[in-house]
Amino acid sequence: MKRQVLFSRDDSWRNFIERADELIASPQFRPIKREGRTVAGIVQFDGRPIAFLKRSEVKSRGRGIVERFRGSRAARAVRGAQMLESANIPHPAPLAAMNVLENGGITASYLVTELIADGDSLSRFTLGPAGELARDARRRKQILGQVAREVRRIHDAGLYTRDLQETNVMVQDATDGYRVYFIDLEDYRKLRRVSWEQRLENLVHLDRSIGRFLCRAARLDFFYSYLGERPSHGEARRMIAEYIEVLSRISSRHTSARSVSDAASEAPAPAPGSRL
Repeated sequence: MKRQVLFSRDDSWRNFIERADELIASPQFRPIKREGRTVAGIVQFDGRPIAFLKRSEVKSRGRGIVERFRGSRAARAVRGAQMLESANIPHPAPLAAMNVLENGGITASYLVTELIADGDSLSRFTLGPAGELARDARRRKQILGQVAREVRRIHDAGLYTRDLQETNVMVQDATDGYRVYFIDLEDYRKLRRVSWEQRLENLVHLDRSIGRFLCRAARLDFFYSYLGERPSHGEARRMIAEYIEVLSRISSRHTSARSVSDAASEAPAPAPGSRL
């Protein structure tokens, strides 16, 4: 087994990531996600949160060899952060990244990023931890308008991600309103131009997650904020029709994937739905 440090802000963060497994197993680690081959959470010292740590294990030797040439999750996250930085898009800055190699392939990768102080996921920030802010429609509209404009800035900069959902968007209060961060860094790609179809796909993926807590009118407001203006009635109908077409296609794809999973596990679950 060989450890390969891909990036570190300084020697202290290099030492930190080389102790990643020890930290994850210690009481200093507060897990936020344990799902499949991924473990992620906050590392604390003396009760003070200092960094976010994520370990991603590779499912097979063959996949590990592919990732060695394609780039591990941690390596792709560092590249994604560089793309966002070049476009001046807020994101958690990487502090260190490391691969573990064995038998010619990557078996796991580790990423340490800075914490976003006083930030929360889009839904929790918008609604409040216990839903106490859900009735503040004016505040909700301001937050979502800011998120929509930031997504538009990402696309206009030629950046595209396959995993734009509300859990990958964090918001914090700022002196001039709200500051929006994009925290899932590994799936960003730099394109010559983000097509309208790709823009709609990102918006639909986000819509499928924010639709849990927004009414139809609020979701339309989000769409119009992304556009930067409210189009004419005819143009709006055309755009919404295109939006619904992409939504239907993505929903069908998720439904098919869920059906295959259900058949394999013999535990059927309802297919995810979405409203516009």
